[in-house]
Amino acid sequence: MDFELPPELVDYLAELDAFIEREIIPLEQADDNVRFFDHRREHARTDWDRGGLPRAEWEELLAEVRRRADAAGHLRYAFPAAHGGRDGTNLAMAVIREHLARRGLGLHCDLQNEHAIVGNNVGLLLVLEYGSPAQQADWVDGLAAGTRFFAFGITEPDHGSDATHMATSAVRDGTDWVLNGEKTWNTGVHIADADLIFARTAGNPGDAAGITAFLVPTNTPGFRVEEYLWTFNMPTDHAHITLTDVRVPETAVFGGEGRGLAVVQHFFNENRIRQAASSLGAAQYCIDRSVEYAKQRKPFGTSLSTHQGIQFPLVELHTQCEMLRALIHKTAWSMDRYGTFAVSEQVSMCNYWANRLCCEAADRAMQIHGGLGYSRHTPFEHIYRHHRRYRITEGTEEIQMRRIAGYLFGFMSQREPKGVRPE
Repeated sequence: MDFELPPELVDYLAELDAFIEREIIPLEQADDNVRFFDHRREHARTDWDRGGLPRAEWEELLAEVRRRADAAGHLRYAFPAAHGGRDGTNLAMAVIREHLARRGLGLHCDLQNEHAIVGNNVGLLLVLEYGSPAQQADWVDGLAAGTRFFAFGITEPDHGSDATHMATSAVRDGTDWVLNGEKTWNTGVHIADADLIFARTAGNPGDAAGITAFLVPTNTPGFRVEEYLWTFNMPTDHAHITLTDVRVPETAVFGGEGRGLAVVQHFFNENRIRQAASSLGAAQYCIDRSVEYAKQRKPFGTSLSTHQGIQFPLVELHTQCEMLRALIHKTAWSMDRYGTFAVSEQVSMCNYWANRLCCEAADRAMQIHGGLGYSRHTPFEHIYRHHRRYRITEGTEEIQMRRIAGYLFGFMSQREPKGVRPE
């Protein structure tokens, strides 16, 4: 078994670094754009008078970065070559995501809104995998360029992690479907052209089959944003929406009638391994900065780095990063070789442990940096607040552990879920 990264991937990381130094850092330093990353970041990013949504100036700056990254050939890296990409693998994306996050906060990568110069556009991959020819013709170009976007309407106020009990329903009415229900934590709806709504169309609560995905334009009559939920980490774009007699045509069905849950599971596996890699990179950043600070800081005339009380916690975190990195690389490589659903157990392992590790590393960095670490003049509180979210929103730690237990004790099997492919 060869643990060396492919030489072309190593070269690409250097190419990314050169692009960041040449184009992204100068943009970050221009026109006081650094306000979005220094101690003013939360205020600068948040439109407090518009429901806590991201400020327009912040989102416009991110859009400019995407345009530059696309022009340089980076934004679409993970996409098929036919759509302007480089056929990026899961392993390559995991390595890249960790690499960018390990550089710290910046316009090159800001995980608060999944922004990166190498796009993590799972929506495009889902359209290529499950979209009808008409949906692909409508969506692929805009998704690839980062100029169009659809949100994911999965979670409900009364049904969080258990999507099989969702109350949102869709019933046929002639050639149309009529949707009723509500969704919460519907991230990004404020800029979305459509919302991928998951609704029960057959079966009973608790059934895995009978859930259908619908691409619903956000301007459809009856689609209403009730509020944006303020969170531990601002700004917020997490909406609570309601659907009241929302009528869509048959062409809005995404992935086939009754096969929506398979789309969800595919999305989760693709996204979770990349998100785990980002959390690993952020954790390593916290460790790297803490080691650097401990070498420089000399209270009572002695370097902090000489004290075992400083060394040992960082040694444990650094060791966990190294072990997690090996598992992430192996899992991503296995996804490339054996398929998205072949390593669901390992994806859950990577995800819940990476998110927990990142929070622990950020907390330790705050402690080592003392009062400065607690302030917003260092990035650790921001990293903690953001990555604390992923211990819930990427499938709670408990759900991930339950999945692992299902495989461990034989209650689940690692195979493609029923309904992923047409019979």
